[in-house]
Amino acid sequence: MFGRWLGSRAKSGNAPSNVLPGFPMPHNAGMLSCRVLDPVSEPVRQADFVVTDSAGRKVVGGETDPFGNVVATVPAGEYRLGVTAEGFTPFHGPVTVDQGAHAGLGDVSLQVAQPPQLPDPGEWEIEPSHTQIGFTARHIGMARIHGRFNTFAGAVRIADRMEDSAMHVVIDASSIDTNVKMRDDHLRSGDFLDVERYPTLEFYSERFVHRGGTRWGVTGALTLHGVSRTVTLDTQYLGLGSGLEGETRAACRATTELHREDFTLTWQTMLARGIAVVGPSIKIEMDIQIIPKG
Repeated sequence: MFGRWLGSRAKSGNAPSNVLPGFPMPHNAGMLSCRVLDPVSEPVRQADFVVTDSAGRKVVGGETDPFGNVVATVPAGEYRLGVTAEGFTPFHGPVTVDQGAHAGLGDVSLQVAQPPQLPDPGEWEIEPSHTQIGFTARHIGMARIHGRFNTFAGAVRIADRMEDSAMHVVIDASSIDTNVKMRDDHLRSGDFLDVERYPTLEFYSERFVHRGGTRWGVTGALTLHGVSRTVTLDTQYLGLGSGLEGETRAACRATTELHREDFTLTWQTMLARGIAVVGPSIKIEMDIQIIPKG
């Protein structure tokens, strides 16, 4: 419905006070809209948009709909609209919203962004002091626990075709750290990670899939608690840079979600007493920097 309505109204400037029949308009508010298109005039779906006020504070934000439309109701005033999408250069533009009126920006065309340069082929290694492997889990179904692993090592072989690259990461299970010693000792015990029997977590991948723009999927085998499962890291490549000593660095962010029962982490003793110590899923978040090996 919005798509057809915007197609005829978006370029007409401000609309009458009843900007959308049957749509309730709060007192002292107006509506802004635009349609986000790519360079060949196709709608950009799920582009992120944010509307900020004159002080730079976020007023409203969200994603474009399947037709590339942005529709928002805001108090009358002066704003800036920002639109970002993977693989495109950002858009920023001013917009004035009058009380009871519709401010239509028409079609907003995003331009294809130049992707960041990939690392040179060769042997690289994870640089621990600028890398973090963290996780978030639910504690007894309520508060979230944030933790990390402090000791790990990893190697990355960058191939001539990035898709043919490989990586291997080894994590010391006993280095788990949630900033509470008693809890960390319990997580290391046989109730959880059982670090005496399974001292490491390992991830090995030979499948790098380009998902467009700076997004990659890195799929491999994760071995945890003596069990191996296929896991895909949703990875954003951040590009190349130089360290304090002039060394070349490449950086990325990666996330995935693990289901503890996939790795036989059921902790039946506690569940039998009705205590769900950790929720069924654990979110992994990594900030990684690599440097040329040697």
